[in-house]
Amino acid sequence: MRTHRPLYGLLALAALLSAAESGRAQAPATFTKDIAPILQQNCQSCHRPGQIGPMSLLTYQEARPWARSIKQQVVERNMPPWFIDRHIGIQKFKNDISLTEAQIATISRWVDAGAPEGDPKDAPKARVFDDSDRWHIGKPDVVVTLKKDLIVKAKQPDAWTDLGTEDLGLKTDRYVTAIEIKPIKGFKVIHHATSTLAEPDDEEAMATMKGTSNLEEYAVGKYGNIFPEGTGMLVKAGAKIFVNLHTHAVGEETAGNIAWGLKLLPEGTKPAHVMHSQQLGGPGTDIDIPPNQKNVRVDGYTVFTKPAVITSYQAHMHNRGQAQCVELIYPESTQSRVGNAKTETMSCVDRFKFDWHVSYEYADEVQPIIPAGTILHVISLYDNTAGNKFNPDPSNWIGPGNRTIDEMGFAWIDWYDLTDQEYTQAVANRKTLQKKAGTQTAAR
Repeated sequence: MRTHRPLYGLLALAALLSAAESGRAQAPATFTKDIAPILQQNCQSCHRPGQIGPMSLLTYQEARPWARSIKQQVVERNMPPWFIDRHIGIQKFKNDISLTEAQIATISRWVDAGAPEGDPKDAPKARVFDDSDRWHIGKPDVVVTLKKDLIVKAKQPDAWTDLGTEDLGLKTDRYVTAIEIKPIKGFKVIHHATSTLAEPDDEEAMATMKGTSNLEEYAVGKYGNIFPEGTGMLVKAGAKIFVNLHTHAVGEETAGNIAWGLKLLPEGTKPAHVMHSQQLGGPGTDIDIPPNQKNVRVDGYTVFTKPAVITSYQAHMHNRGQAQCVELIYPESTQSRVGNAKTETMSCVDRFKFDWHVSYEYADEVQPIIPAGTILHVISLYDNTAGNKFNPDPSNWIGPGNRTIDEMGFAWIDWYDLTDQEYTQAVANRKTLQKKAGTQTAAR
């Protein structure tokens, strides 16, 4: 005769197992075993001496006083700076520095337990930062700076100054595979820098110090661009870099200077595709933000005249910027009838932060592949209320302009063009990849 374990015995056993599992899940985290690896991977590039972070987080002694603040910032997803909406659009990126839900939970448990240090034997080997770590793109092949420092007086209006850089020293045409601009002096007075390339025989550009093609932009929190394999941006021999530098006073006379770091393909090597980087979807003068209003919407559109692959996106607004989405409006496949336009949301920055102009680099397998005639639709939202802590004056009407107290609304987009044949093949390859993975990404 088979005997059965009493029901209460089974319930008791289940309770014990559940309690044991819960105890393991809620075991206090320690700095040396659990927190230090997270900080090394996601935080220390900025939070160390000489970098942008306001405090160093290299050691327990440095991090412990900031434990509660660290928890608050990661729980609210303010740090690390990554503001892509996690529920809409493309979600796979090459440069994603955001924390996982598990990492955030671990940091919270560590702080709630009193931020214990743990056993020093559990600590990972200290991360070593070499010369390449001074640049987010890795060690550049060429570095140039402004020809001389720009002096910003203690008190002066915002200024936009056209300046030249040192000679690139290129004797032959070369292709750039990664580029970064960063302040090397006077970080606080440099608002942004928009650089352009001037062809060696362009006399007007040389005289006015304004190039004819975009190179790269610096804005607070932007750490350059690394272009996909097989692509590059052309820089001709003898070309010059010019920059329009936006500076603002900080109450003391300050010298400012910036540096360009370029990584290059080997001499004589040509990539399969030439990269483009440009401000797209700007509304021009059509920015009208009433005082004391939130969720004020502004739209801008750009038409791609050739098939293309979009490789990265960066939102650009000023202090009243609230959020921005970019969507793709695809051309109707047949012109024999009237039909609804097919649209697809590419990305949304759900919490725009003026201090962090992050360029979001799409993973190769999800980069949008778009046909000729696709419209990039940029939707920008603004908060001109007192609830926006960055708002200098919610009682003022706001229009377009270059000043920080004015507004902008466009997207920096990196892309490369395709031939019709390349487009057809790229779409077929993407569909095959999707079928294997059971996913769907932007490829029309």
